[in-house]
Amino acid sequence: MYKDKVLLITGGTGSFGNAVLHKFLKSDINEIRILSRDEKKQDDMRLFYNNSKIKFYLGDVRDINSVNNAMSGVNFVFHAAALKQVPSCEFYPIEAVKTNILGAENVLNSALSNQVEKVVVLSTDKAVYPINAMGLSKAMMEKLMVAKSRSLNAESKMVFCATRYGNVMGSRGSVIPLFIQQIKSGNPITITEPSMTRFMMSLTDSVNLVEFAFENAKPGDIFVQKSPASTVLDVAKALKIIFKADNPIKTIGIRHGEKIYETLCNREEMAKAEDMGDFYRVPADNRDLNYAKFLEDGEPKYIDFEDYHSHNTTRLGLEGTIDLLLKLDIVQEALKQ
Repeated sequence: MYKDKVLLITGGTGSFGNAVLHKFLKSDINEIRILSRDEKKQDDMRLFYNNSKIKFYLGDVRDINSVNNAMSGVNFVFHAAALKQVPSCEFYPIEAVKTNILGAENVLNSALSNQVEKVVVLSTDKAVYPINAMGLSKAMMEKLMVAKSRSLNAESKMVFCATRYGNVMGSRGSVIPLFIQQIKSGNPITITEPSMTRFMMSLTDSVNLVEFAFENAKPGDIFVQKSPASTVLDVAKALKIIFKADNPIKTIGIRHGEKIYETLCNREEMAKAEDMGDFYRVPADNRDLNYAKFLEDGEPKYIDFEDYHSHNTTRLGLEGTIDLLLKLDIVQEALKQ
């Protein structure tokens, strides 16, 4: 599938981008392009990988010219560039709009113009029932992707789709690196709310979901990986046990825009979702604007379904959380220090 092809990763210097890059370098893909605005991280990656397959493009998804420059001759796109810190997006929501919505529009339009084969945009559980600016902007990005998919003609072989993630352990902005730093510094471990639950995914899981989407997507699909969940308190306790630490755990209260639990699929999506084993495929709603023809044949009864969220998925418990955290590179590296 990837032989002699070109992959573009927007936001490729971030946690997701690096993980995707690492996986696809092992394939027979011809070239991987990294588009980001962080020249320092690009230089670090250039020195670390020292691989002629990787080409670096300095630019911002907010700038259509930057995107077009990187998009020419591309076969596959993984769109990971985003503002994803919930509190900062709450204080600067227009910045979230510029990157997460308008930037995604630039990527999709450029892919359309360049007849890219497949585009996977990275979304989040915060896009489901969004209550914060980050989630709202990602929800709009999903809507843009679906709308662009509807605009493709029947003969087109192009595919626009999305992957929706829960908490990716160890990624930039996740609590695990913060908790480890607090433990190492001898400071209290600060949790927002002990009963708060989050889906627990590894970076490896996130890359597997991208690959699954590239290989199985139809236009407008949203893919979700089934994931276990843990409470924030169990994550803190597990890390204390792993590091044999006696740091106190301090509850500081919920931050701007945070939820008690996150939802990966709402009930309306679950009513039409296809169970694909480890994944759910949520197909696009491809009804047109002529609503008159739906007066007699409506949609399924959504009341018969429930959301798929971090309170009703498999709960790891303390022992399960410890086992999962011990598999993370960031934890193993910290144990050696």
